[in-house]
Amino acid sequence: MLQGTPAHQYKTVRKPPRSWITTPFLPTIMSVFNAHNVDLDTASQEDILCYLALAENEYNGHLGARISAIFVIFITSTFFTLFPVVAKRVPGLKIPYHAYLFARYFGTGVIVATAFIHLLDPAYSSIGPNSCIGVSGHWGDYSWCAGIVLASVVTTFLLDLGAEVYVEYKYGVQRDDSATEAFLTQPDSGTDSISQAVEASPPTRKNAESHAEVVSVRSERAFTQDIAAFLILEFGIIFHSVIIGLNLGVTGEEFSTLYPVLVFHQAFEGLGIGARMSALHFGSHRWLPWVLCLLYGLTTPISIAIGLGVRTTYNPASKTAMIVQGLLDAISAGILIYSGLVELLARDFLFDPERTRRRSHLFVMVGCMLLGAGIMALLGKWA
Repeated sequence: MLQGTPAHQYKTVRKPPRSWITTPFLPTIMSVFNAHNVDLDTASQEDILCYLALAENEYNGHLGARISAIFVIFITSTFFTLFPVVAKRVPGLKIPYHAYLFARYFGTGVIVATAFIHLLDPAYSSIGPNSCIGVSGHWGDYSWCAGIVLASVVTTFLLDLGAEVYVEYKYGVQRDDSATEAFLTQPDSGTDSISQAVEASPPTRKNAESHAEVVSVRSERAFTQDIAAFLILEFGIIFHSVIIGLNLGVTGEEFSTLYPVLVFHQAFEGLGIGARMSALHFGSHRWLPWVLCLLYGLTTPISIAIGLGVRTTYNPASKTAMIVQGLLDAISAGILIYSGLVELLARDFLFDPERTRRRSHLFVMVGCMLLGAGIMALLGKWA
């Protein structure tokens, strides 16, 4: 039903036929759309798609279970986000290295699958050319969903590139003609002329102090370079988590299925974020990974609480909600597509010769990545 308006009262201006409605040369007329008696000569594609897509608020109770979801999802998502960080930064816990390795590359697969299955597909469902929004007004004039995803990918790339140029300018890093090759083959071993001179000098007190200063500068440079790309990735996932939380608070009969699925969904996404975070060089900013883990863990529970607060008025299937969801999903999809393919898969596998030479480890890492992508893709059947 159209945002609370009965079908027999919904009036619309007849528009030129599109897509599969091919009635030629009909004049613009005022028509009344009746879902129980559809005349394809007068009904527009927008009428039919909007009737099928738009609905009213479907909240059907189960308030106690919905409140429990706030705490269950907070605990599980925070735990799985923290696990790779703790495994890497708290060696006293003696978490097996293979467990950390599994978490890191399983999480990589989760992020890649999230980009395509949980973001790109819902974006097309909300504002794509076959949706109610996609055939309404100027939304039908261009493939806006694809354009938004493309703009998001390009913007993420430019921000990533800008962060690297800024770091090079701030720390005086100059690249020669072989810089690209050096970056691809030895991403963590490149040093500037000062550090090379220090390492080649005798171990005097002055040289030791200079070496410590160089190490500090390199650590800060690595942090500045890495954190920008990571923050873009995390906020791309957080946008998606906000929508999930709001919808879980007001969903109807699907709640009993959606609840357990989203517990796993948020846990696996958290594992992906934590795995990526565990590989960053935070240097003196040791407090930051814990704050970022908590930020992700709180996002969906807070959104669920907000959804419960507006459970009788918020309609996730209204036109406005679908446009907002489609825009956020398309933006987040572009961010995660770039981050998943470039920042994770390409840098971790293609641009790291040490990792690709250890073939036994390589097969395990690829297997973990495929498992994460497969399970997350399967969850897309329900959420």
